[in-house]
This record gives sequence, C-alpha cells and structure tokens, in this order.
Amino acid sequence: MGSGKFGVYVPEDLMIELSRCMQALGIKSRSVAVREALNLFILEHKWRYGGKVTGVLGLVYDHEVNDVDEALTDIQHKYLQNVISALHIHLNERDCMLLLVVKGEASEIKNLLSELMNLKGVKLVRPLLLSAEK
Repeated sequence: MGSGKFGVYVPEDLMIELSRCMQALGIKSRSVAVREALNLFILEHKWRYGGKVTGVLGLVYDHEVNDVDEALTDIQHKYLQNVISALHIHLNERDCMLLLVVKGEASEIKNLLSELMNLKGVKLVRPLLLSAEK
C-alpha cells in the first residue's frame, strides 16, 4: 500500500504546543509527529468497531452507596471470562478506584462498560482499551 498526503489546518496555539512537544521528544519532522498521533488515535478507537480487545477499565465510585461494592463484584463475576484481574484503591474516606484488566470481544466489553456506567454510586468509568486485532 502506498503513502498519501493531505493538508490539515491547525490553530496557532495547537501548533505552538506541537512544536514544544516535538522539541521535548526530539522529533524533528511534523510528518513523524502526525503519523504517531494518527497511529495512537487509531489504536485507541479501533476497539469500538469490533474484534478482540485488551485493556483496563478505570472506575471511581462512592463505596458508601448501598450495595455498590457487592454489585461491582457481581458484575465482575458475570463477566468472569473477560475480567482478568482487579485492583482496588482507597482514594479517600468515601471514594474508591477500581481498575479492571479486561480481555475479550469488543461487544462483550461494551456491555460490561454499559453495566458499570449505569451502576448507582459509580462516578466515573474510563476505558483504556486497545484492539488485539492486527
């Protein structure tokens, strides 16, 4: 497959930040920086349109909300084939962070995400998922 060229309008403030970032990373070519950014964008979003994925789901929740801990455990057991590992972190008196390492079909992980997001007491859910497909 060949290469292609395209033009992109970039606001001045973004160009300045790009130049600073490139300098800090020792990147001499804007083309290299744009290629890296595009590859990262694709890796971060490719999971959304199917296939196998692997990654981490980060949650922040209020453990004082009735039964939220039990509900989170039940969901993990429901998706036992997808949840590889879990790490629980106490953030403060009320809030906890739960990191779930997950693997499986994108559709299954999307369903898991949906259940977590709709759980009472869950304040934030952030996926960091990468496609395991080539």
